[in-house]
Amino acid sequence: MASRPDDAAAVRADEIDEPDEAVVARVGGGMLRGSRVDGIDRFLGVPYAAAPFGPLRFARPEPHLGWTGGRDATRPGATAPQAPYGGGLEQVLPSIEVPGDEILNLNVWAPSTEARVDGTTLDEVGDPSGAPTLRPVLVWVHGGALSRGANSLDSYDGSTFARDGVVFVSINYRVGSEGFSVLEDAPLNLGLLDVMAALRWVRSEIAAFGGDPGRITVAGQSAGASLIAAALAHPDGAGLADRAILQSGPLAARPRDRAARITRLIAKDLGVAADREGFASVAPAELVAAQLRVTAGTTPVTGGPGFALAAGEGLPDPEVALGAGAADAIPVLIGSTREEARLWLEPTGLTSRISALHLAAARLSFKIRGATMRVYRRNRPGASRGELFGALATDLLLRLPINRLADARLGRGAETWVYEFGWSSPRLGLGAAHCMELPAVFDRLDADDAVALTGGAAPASLAGEMHGAWVAFATHGDPGWERWTADRPVRTFDVQTRTVLAPREDERASWE
Repeated sequence: MASRPDDAAAVRADEIDEPDEAVVARVGGGMLRGSRVDGIDRFLGVPYAAAPFGPLRFARPEPHLGWTGGRDATRPGATAPQAPYGGGLEQVLPSIEVPGDEILNLNVWAPSTEARVDGTTLDEVGDPSGAPTLRPVLVWVHGGALSRGANSLDSYDGSTFARDGVVFVSINYRVGSEGFSVLEDAPLNLGLLDVMAALRWVRSEIAAFGGDPGRITVAGQSAGASLIAAALAHPDGAGLADRAILQSGPLAARPRDRAARITRLIAKDLGVAADREGFASVAPAELVAAQLRVTAGTTPVTGGPGFALAAGEGLPDPEVALGAGAADAIPVLIGSTREEARLWLEPTGLTSRISALHLAAARLSFKIRGATMRVYRRNRPGASRGELFGALATDLLLRLPINRLADARLGRGAETWVYEFGWSSPRLGLGAAHCMELPAVFDRLDADDAVALTGGAAPASLAGEMHGAWVAFATHGDPGWERWTADRPVRTFDVQTRTVLAPREDERASWE
């Protein structure tokens, strides 16, 4: 059941569309029984790795042992242990809980086909030689600050992509303590290793759903984009995807000791050792409760303890590695929203509580020069301290790294396209906040999750432009506007979508 605008956390997985008919697909683990609804084949809750509990808790993802007979794939799979959003964010960000241990699962939406035989899709529109027609693939990695999120959220329904000829896959991975604890004797970044395992599964198995294993685009938003950047930078990341879309994702990883701060705090809260044995002795729900206690008041823009990617065990800092040439062979579509920080400042009421002291502390911590402050103030006459703080945080965390990466890739001839989402939502003062582009990317403006963000005011043309660009990039490798050059072209998605050369260049240049 979809969420209401005044209670976006009220999402359940117990109501799904009635299928028109059953469909089957065979993968390495066995036969899957999915459903066909309105010309789209859906396979939900498909395991790509074994359940990461019991002896596999806090261990690298292991292959699933498979099943006998047909496995039901008509309902969403289990979600990773987590808590719903709070502190005001529950008004706009949905949550969902599906019980079970097999949390390393994925969902597939595919254009309906005439038959599936031995893992090969037979399409009624084949090429003249009679060979099967395989579709482009887009794999979605959800966000949620590495502590929340699920592939079964209504926000990530892939029907519109399948409608437009793309095989859409959305994955679950371990979040919070299960996926990003820094333990003395356990692998780092388990959630990242899950994402990489899922991408390998897709490369191997997607032909069974009509997808082209040689045309895989991996896309994600927020923490999902961060994980994609890390996967592309990882030494084991070669061959995971052919294209990448990074939406509003911080590109950096933290040094191991800094990333371990939240693990130490949780261990102290629970009175256990910060090692695998200590954390494995605690039930997942208790770890989530401890996580909530130690992160109270934390936001990505105001700071505090939180989960982060940890550099080490082969993972370099993704921004440094990508800037130095990792993944240059992969076309990248990257961007952000114009007012990212408003998500954490407006629904929470923080905007009005940002004081002169907060602003001064931010200037000191991030070495923001007086010249930069003057440019931002001049461009925002009458802006409150909270609004000024939000503009600086948005650029510092996202727009500046995006520009640096695009410039670095340009210098080596790598293909990069840059966008900015600028449409302003009237709901709760959100404006062009973090997550606001999601309803347009998925072309589902009337979904309840979307209305919770947009207030129902987003124009259909906006979704048509943005969703169409994502489909075009996944299909042809070109979203439909000028590639990044020294002129700094940015596709701005707004009431009227257009390409702007070097938007707000005075602000960006002031940081240099």
